Amino acid sequence: MSAGINFQELKANIQLPTPSGIALAIMSLSQQEDSTIQQVASLVMSDPALSGRILSIVNSAAFGARRAVATVQDAAMMLGMQAVSNFALSFSLLDSHKQGKCSGFDYAIYWSQSLAMAVAIAAITSRERTVPSEEAFTLGLLADVGRLALASVWPEGYSECLQQAKGEKLLQLEQARLSINHQAMSLMLLADWGLPPPFIEAIKLSFGKEKTDIARISRFSRQLKFAHQIARYCLAGTAFQSELQADLEKEACHHAMDKTALINMLSEINQQWHALGKEINIKTDVRLSLQATKDESSSQVQGLDLLLVDDDPMMIARLSKQLTTAGHRVASCRDGESALSHVIEHKPSLLITDWHMQPMDGITLCKALRATELGKKLYIIMLTAAETEDDLVEAFSVGIDDYVTKPVSSRVLLSRLRAGTRIVQLQQEIEREQHDVQRYTAELIATNQRLESIAHTDMLTDLPNRRYGLERLEQELEETKRFQRPLSILMLDLDYFKAINDTLGHDAGDQVLIHVAKLLKRAIRAIDIPCRLGGEEFMVIATNTEGATAMLLAERIRRVIEKYQPTGLDLPAPVTVSIGVAGMRDQQLSSKELMVQADNALYRVKQGRRNGVQLARG
Repeated sequence: MSAGINFQELKANIQLPTPSGIALAIMSLSQQEDSTIQQVASLVMSDPALSGRILSIVNSAAFGARRAVATVQDAAMMLGMQAVSNFALSFSLLDSHKQGKCSGFDYAIYWSQSLAMAVAIAAITSRERTVPSEEAFTLGLLADVGRLALASVWPEGYSECLQQAKGEKLLQLEQARLSINHQAMSLMLLADWGLPPPFIEAIKLSFGKEKTDIARISRFSRQLKFAHQIARYCLAGTAFQSELQADLEKEACHHAMDKTALINMLSEINQQWHALGKEINIKTDVRLSLQATKDESSSQVQGLDLLLVDDDPMMIARLSKQLTTAGHRVASCRDGESALSHVIEHKPSLLITDWHMQPMDGITLCKALRATELGKKLYIIMLTAAETEDDLVEAFSVGIDDYVTKPVSSRVLLSRLRAGTRIVQLQQEIEREQHDVQRYTAELIATNQRLESIAHTDMLTDLPNRRYGLERLEQELEETKRFQRPLSILMLDLDYFKAINDTLGHDAGDQVLIHVAKLLKRAIRAIDIPCRLGGEEFMVIATNTEGATAMLLAERIRRVIEKYQPTGLDLPAPVTVSIGVAGMRDQQLSSKELMVQADNALYRVKQGRRNGVQLARG
């Protein structure tokens, strides 16, 4: 806890963000040991607005509900008591603190960034499981609540802190002026509201406040930092996103993600952020300014990374001082060879080189640089005492962009640098646009791949669907005829499946179908292609397989399904399957004819004792 602040006294301040009404009752109930999720759901239902928001959240893409959740009870069961309580708290704060008296605090940015972080941490924890993603989502919403608290309790003082602060200096300004900073305030409030201690420890770690030997908390802390980076990326303008993405790509390596996976995740997060913003009335069209403060004086140039090359130490010392004073970051080399190595390693934005040096002079250095991809983009200014037209023509012919005659005038050199800066900035802007085009192209490719996958996937069982199965069967038939190899198909139908739906309901039926699909994938070979045709019917395409071998495959599938029954269901009878097999080698059958043969074989099994396999009569 921060020195100089009594939190119990602070809680008495009516402006401090606190839950009210139903939210307070839900939080109180959830902290009681004997409370039930049904009691919490009943409290939620007493507030229609809260009920609607929680149902919207649960049915959003961020949570990936397998089917639409229509009741608050189901939503509460899915989320859990802690998450419901946190949602009630978050929405209570959102309703009462969408606007405020702190003129320097952007409330729309705060809520938009909080939502972006919530969506981001939910996406990260769903990929890299550390905590339940629904609870991570609510922590993301509340993780930075200390900022909102300072803006609410001390609107004028905090506004002044924000206006004076640059980067991390804000924490020191807050502490000096308000006797507490927003990170300490966040931790106090989250602890007071009853969030789980591991969450508080992870937040402390993400602030750099504590150390822990608990690997799970440490990983969750790193995920929170990553989510914060992603939230800033979401709110950044297009001009800044390419800069931020480089840092995201470095961090993604620590979360088992390559560049393509990161781009896919960023695209999904962005879509979910905008969609949820519409659902719960949080603006997502606001932008966070990430551009560095610039000198407004037209006489100053924006600082560049410069390399100064000259064999005269006095010249290097004088020009380095002048260029540094003008706001540039200056490195120096005494000859062309070391300059060439420096350019390759450090990639400066602009090069200023003398002409006459040993052993490699400026002309030779320029030729060597222009022969490389990196050197082709480098802006080069030559320092020369030569004044003849032929000398200047030679210098420009090897690739210099500008020159300054000796003795060097600082005013002239800085003027030339301003011109060079405009060219360098234009090149950087083009590179950013090219990077954006590449990113958008990658996002488009990823989106098209996802759409194609969705179009060909059965959403319940995650098997290929009927459309994919029939198209693939046509392809395999063509391959079979072309290369004169065998092909078989298996038609599967679950026995007495209707009785499961009638007695236990469709949810139980869905669980059985998912269970059977997993067993089917486990039982088949790598070359086999399973799909769900619809209802309780499945098909397996057995490539390069004759009928007799396909019968062995069918029997293995039948035994596996019979042996491994679904758990947690009071089934009226064991789950079994009937399978019809049809194969071809030299016949010229169509896909429809082959499926009819397999269906007829399946029909004969169903007419008998079921739970069996039969080969079609050829």
